[in-house]
Amino acid sequence: MLELNLEKANLIIEQAIAKARDMNVLPLTIVVLDSSGHLIAMQREDGASMFRFDVATGKAWAAVAMGAASRALAARAADNPNFFITLAATAQGKFLPQPGGVVIRDSDGRILGAAGASGGTGDEDEAACAFGVERAGFVADTKA
Repeated sequence: MLELNLEKANLIIEQAIAKARDMNVLPLTIVVLDSSGHLIAMQREDGASMFRFDVATGKAWAAVAMGAASRALAARAADNPNFFITLAATAQGKFLPQPGGVVIRDSDGRILGAAGASGGTGDEDEAACAFGVERAGFVADTKA
């Protein structure tokens, strides 16, 4: 069974950045969190703004906390904004239901953590994270 550890988290980030460069995405910040929402690894590309870490973390934190891609959470938030505003407040601002955060699962479907990116569009951020997660041997849950 694959374990989400520092080596794998760094591989996710490395592959996500490679995908972003192939896609000509603006500089990204990418985070990988464990299943409890704790930071395993983060990298900020040269030129990525200072705010990107907080946004990427918020996307990943929301995904792992709710067990759903941040894209799915954005759709849910549209139908129930008060609940999601309350979630963000409860999480002290770390909860960001916007595309760009994917759940990292093992082949049995168990949640191992989440990856989040910020710098491109939500679609670009999500594509980079999903690519990195898959290249590291995990399942990227991007279901909306």
